[in-house]
Amino acid sequence: MFKSFCKTILLVLFLLPCSLIKAQPKHKQLVQFSGMVLEKQTLQPVPFTAIIIKGTSHGTICDYSGYYSFVAQPGDTVEFTALGFRLSAYFIPDTLSTDRYSLIHLMDKDTANLKSVTIYPWPSKESFVDAFKRLNLPDNDLDRAKRNLALAQQKAKMEGFPMDAQASFMNTMQQENNKLYYAGQYPPNNLLNPVAWAQFIQAWKDGELKVQ
Repeated sequence: MFKSFCKTILLVLFLLPCSLIKAQPKHKQLVQFSGMVLEKQTLQPVPFTAIIIKGTSHGTICDYSGYYSFVAQPGDTVEFTALGFRLSAYFIPDTLSTDRYSLIHLMDKDTANLKSVTIYPWPSKESFVDAFKRLNLPDNDLDRAKRNLALAQQKAKMEGFPMDAQASFMNTMQQENNKLYYAGQYPPNNLLNPVAWAQFIQAWKDGELKVQ
């Protein structure tokens, strides 16, 4: 009886490793899934497209040129998402015999019509009413003419102001330039210049000559 018990133990010990080997799960095949995402109509790259394996949080994002590459498994469904494009998906074949798979995926544009928005400078209707009450519009053409003439008066007053530092510098440099230009000769005398006399007489008639 002891011999039969020992035989049974040895048989169990012999068959146990075989059963453990059979019970071990097989490693799933991995695939380097890569390619490009392009627009279907123009074949231009669709940058920064989100690529996610459906039902998981595993995936990647395309670069600026639309290129992508990540590890997936045969039989996975890959979803492509991009702003302004329709959601699309691709099924990786489960009959692959290699560890690399390339795909050029084409995306269709998705047109979204948004409602028009009018932007006002007032945050609320109450602010608009208050701003409208405070608005000081001229009542008639005379008030508008007076406002325009006020600008002309300001310009006339500014013409009598003394020159600033930059204008004084430019005037001095112009005088020095004239001296160098006429060096070694007599400068022109406008006393006998008929054009200068004509301009003088015309200014006299127009009343531009005034006693300061």
